Amino acid sequence: MRDRLFHAQIGRRGFVKGSALATGAFFINTKYSLAALADEPASPFTTAWTQPLRFAPYAIPLPAWQALDPLPDPARHQRYDEFSPRYFYNMEVCEELVRPHPQLGWSRCSTYEHSVPGVTFMHRYGVPVLCRINNQLPQVMQGFGSCDVITHVHNGHHAPESDGFPEDRFSPGTFRDHHWANTLASGDPLEAKGTMWYHDHCLDFTAQNTYRGLAGFFLLFDDLDSGNELDPNPDALRLPSGVPDGKRVRNRFDIPLIFTDRRFNQAGELLFDTMNMDGILGDKWLVNGFVQPYFEVERRKYRFRLLDGGPSRFYDLWFSNGMTFDVIANDGNLLPAPVTAQSVKLGVSERMDIVVDFSELPETTTEIYLVNRAEQVDGRGPTGNVLPMSQSPKLLKLVIRPDTGIIDASRVPSSLRARPAMDWPVARERSWHFDRTNGMWTVNGQLFDHNRCDAFCKQGTAEIWHFSTSGGWAHPIHVHCEEPILLTYKGKPANSGIWAGRKDVFSLFPGDEMSVYIKFRDWLGRYPMHCHNTVHEDHAMMVRWDIVP
Repeated sequence: MRDRLFHAQIGRRGFVKGSALATGAFFINTKYSLAALADEPASPFTTAWTQPLRFAPYAIPLPAWQALDPLPDPARHQRYDEFSPRYFYNMEVCEELVRPHPQLGWSRCSTYEHSVPGVTFMHRYGVPVLCRINNQLPQVMQGFGSCDVITHVHNGHHAPESDGFPEDRFSPGTFRDHHWANTLASGDPLEAKGTMWYHDHCLDFTAQNTYRGLAGFFLLFDDLDSGNELDPNPDALRLPSGVPDGKRVRNRFDIPLIFTDRRFNQAGELLFDTMNMDGILGDKWLVNGFVQPYFEVERRKYRFRLLDGGPSRFYDLWFSNGMTFDVIANDGNLLPAPVTAQSVKLGVSERMDIVVDFSELPETTTEIYLVNRAEQVDGRGPTGNVLPMSQSPKLLKLVIRPDTGIIDASRVPSSLRARPAMDWPVARERSWHFDRTNGMWTVNGQLFDHNRCDAFCKQGTAEIWHFSTSGGWAHPIHVHCEEPILLTYKGKPANSGIWAGRKDVFSLFPGDEMSVYIKFRDWLGRYPMHCHNTVHEDHAMMVRWDIVP
């Protein structure tokens, strides 16, 4: 399988084997080393705000299940008959030439359905789907990335065979069926999630494949968060969205935004340092796959779904005028109550949903910017310094249109979604220490081995997991399938404000300690937990844990 991988790139196993006895000269003299890339010229100049913000198209289901050939095999999926799919998709992973700015060149990108970001999935709880993912990538990749793929719906509550375990990768010319039950964990409506995303999770190559474009939004709705601000249901929150018209047209005021940073060579082609084990930082700021776009907004409320798409950068997002907004969700989860804030911080793969009311701006304000005030100079993570507003990189220009008298029927209720009960007795506690050992990224002193299970967790029980790190590195930790609740941070209770709900990514900064409560419920099998600085993940900062009867 590995003989099809692209030239001039190396997997974790090969790197570990080849570099265990290497001297520092190995890194200095390697063409794609961190030091060598740092000496490369900066990306070509690009003029900001020349192109509008763009959105991926929606995923379109097949007219009927019979359109899949061969037909899906129910025996391959847990509880398939119980969650019989109502929609079927046939999604292609393929290579496309993409130009993220008119002043850059065309880059070879890996895409879901020819789009960067990938097509957006929008579904409701209680509507199971089956998605066939066809690998149509070339047999040999040019540049960087892997031709093998496996897709993970981040924060999805899915059986392991459809979760995207890294070793479940599959090759060009083959396919894999994913059964997404879209069911509530334990059937509890308080467990509903909204803002999720999906991305490649190929063993050793998650960073490279997502950098090439394999990522997209996966949004779920329920009776409470229905995606209709005119919903007549008295229980509906009626958050900013617009009104769905049944034709899968984007809700005008519900805006998914994926933030990434990239670097380009002097020909304007996408550049990736395959020998960098610390973390990849770019010098171009992309929103929804394009460099520094602009977005025209009405003078009314908008819901922005903010996602740090990585691979290694952290964000501290502010509006350039310092305006406040309501934080309504942390990761995929509505908070018990909105929190008024001036900024939100995101580690890789963390999400925040915010509601911004542009009607509160003075009539003389016609444009503002979304900026990143987190100083970060390398893969270690943010320095902790907050950049002055005038020196902060501008990511997105917001052009505020004149008042057109548009009716805003949306609202931000004082109560959103209560936190699920922690009502299962704790069967045991476990400790997970994320560190750098002999120059490699480890968990509890060990490199990842997909054949080794590091925790057998009994279905129907709950546990407390303790996360810690040492050294000068930041690690956003992601747990698959089950969603923990943060109990303590640095030994103190952490159950208020934006920490009052559930999370699936926990950003550990140097010396941090966290404790979380986690249940094991609906599915059996193997899952990973890993650092979501995907460069660290690909270099073995991951564990396998199993849910067992």
